[in-house]
Amino acid sequence: MKERLLKRAVEFKKDDFEAHRELFKEIGRGQKPHTLFIGCADSRVVPNLITKALPGELFVIRNIANLVPPYRESMDYFSTSSSIEYAVLELEVENILVCGHSNCGGCNALYYPKEKLSKMPSVQKWLELAKDVKEEVIDMGFDEDFAAREWLTEQLNVVKQLQNLMTYPFIEKRVKEKKLHLIGWHYIIETGEVFNFNEEKHFFELIR
Repeated sequence: MKERLLKRAVEFKKDDFEAHRELFKEIGRGQKPHTLFIGCADSRVVPNLITKALPGELFVIRNIANLVPPYRESMDYFSTSSSIEYAVLELEVENILVCGHSNCGGCNALYYPKEKLSKMPSVQKWLELAKDVKEEVIDMGFDEDFAAREWLTEQLNVVKQLQNLMTYPFIEKRVKEKKLHLIGWHYIIETGEVFNFNEEKHFFELIR
């Protein structure tokens, strides 16, 4: 596998880089992405493929279950929050896209027995950010229907992260000024379909 990675690095320089040589030359000394893409770290989710974006268009944050910590001031080390801050305040992105996906391992892990999660303490702590999502799904009576539970958890999780983004004062300000747009997607890996969250209808609609 190591050799395969090395080979692909050479192939990238020979093929892909050469195909976009002028673009890489243009963005080589600076970036101006139009969108902050917040997605899951899942290996099957590839932001540039899903959005057909070229290098330089997306500023990407990836973590387990595409979570956004609520805003709070702290001197701790926060990767996701600091990246959001940089994207909005320094890069001045026009959009923030939260992209959930089908068969999300992070969302499924919300329902793991405590003893299983205890073996992954960092993951267990991180998933506390989505505990409200789990509780809402259970309250709706879908805890026994795995397929419905999975689908609903993934979509409600996207909505929750959009809400968390609005706890950031600089995001709320820009959204109200219509200088920043928040977008929620649910990507279905096995079909390639993407569902967009309609805030007015509070419903995910298939993008056609």
